[in-house]
Amino acid sequence: MELEISEAKERYHAAFQVTRQLMMDKNHDYGEAWRDMRVSSLTDLILMKILRVKQIEDHDGVTQVSEGVEANYQDMANYALFALILLDLTDGVAS
Repeated sequence: MELEISEAKERYHAAFQVTRQLMMDKNHDYGEAWRDMRVSSLTDLILMKILRVKQIEDHDGVTQVSEGVEANYQDMANYALFALILLDLTDGVAS
């Protein structure tokens, strides 16, 4: 699939906005528990999301209860950003 640079940028910004809003909504609903987490715990959450995406793919995208692939990727992106923030606060030393 050929994707023009301008369209790729538009899609990037759209995905960014949706993913950022998801993070804001979840922080409002669940609080900012990530602030007290270890980077390795965020890594574990990302790995769990990867496994979930694989399960969904194995079932041709059909889920009975959980969110779909896109939501799992959004969660992974937000967990990765939280990890980067925590790494920055600890000067790159994972806790």
